Amino acid sequence: MKKSLLGLAIVGVITLIAKALSFSTLASQLHLGALTLAILLGLLVGNTLYPKWQQQAHAGVTFAKGRLLRIGIVLYGFQITFQDIAQVGTNAIISDTIMLICTFFITCAIGIYLLKIDKQIVYLTASGCSICGAAAILATEPVVKADSHKVSVAVALIVIFGTISMFLYPILYQYIQGLSDNQFGIYIGSSVHEVAQVYAAGKNITPEVANIAVITKMLRVMMLAPFLIVLSYYLHKQQAQTGEKSPFNMPWFALYFILVAVFNSFQLLPAQLVQFLIQLDGILLMMAMTALGLTTHISAIKQAGIKPLILGFLVFLWLVIGGFVVNVVMQNLFM
Repeated sequence: MKKSLLGLAIVGVITLIAKALSFSTLASQLHLGALTLAILLGLLVGNTLYPKWQQQAHAGVTFAKGRLLRIGIVLYGFQITFQDIAQVGTNAIISDTIMLICTFFITCAIGIYLLKIDKQIVYLTASGCSICGAAAILATEPVVKADSHKVSVAVALIVIFGTISMFLYPILYQYIQGLSDNQFGIYIGSSVHEVAQVYAAGKNITPEVANIAVITKMLRVMMLAPFLIVLSYYLHKQQAQTGEKSPFNMPWFALYFILVAVFNSFQLLPAQLVQFLIQLDGILLMMAMTALGLTTHISAIKQAGIKPLILGFLVFLWLVIGGFVVNVVMQNLFM
């Protein structure tokens, strides 16, 4: 209990500092939102001071990175209505499906056949890049029966390039043409790795883009279950293993998010309570981002060598460039 409290206290202090810095003129000029500052401060502390406290604080930080993130995403449903979900509709579903399938196979092709990387690392990275980052990696772990250090490598890649995306997409929004605000939100949701990273990238543009991006991303998260079923069957056939079934972790928070959004559409709660929940949600998401930064260690990438980093970078280029092309096509088809 004390270890959990210490970890949460560390996350809370860094979160408060990040929140205060987000109101500064410099942060405004650099377009650094509270979530971005939270993960940056988390990275700074995580690779300097945090190792001294890691053993005592690990439980609380892990709780913030996992449970608080999921609670934050569920509460985010209070900012969304059923009408919003209908707004992204078929366009977002098709974009998500195309990006998921293409990203998984492109990652496998580059990682296994071009770079000759360990297949388990490639499968984990492919699932994280194509669906929902670390959550997908953790859910894929029992399916591919990967060692823990391989999971760490895949998660590190997701965090690094997903963090870059949080900075890059708001910049792209200012300089590239061809996508409406609605489609740009779908672009973010269908191509950025983590749910929290999607939220941060969209929030640094406009709240409307963030809404579309998160809804699109959550639709993508919902595809995790059928994806894992197909992957499990494929690996079973390829590896000629025994008939033992491999369980997977369904991200129930995605379902709860949709249910909260539907519930919110009926406006059954007082407006003041809804506003409080929205503010609480912002704090929880910042704490999750801080924890994510604290547990991102540069040493993990060094130990894995250069090849996984190259894989992450090439897939990142596909997500940014290929995702843009896919969304331009989708926008033209649904105009």
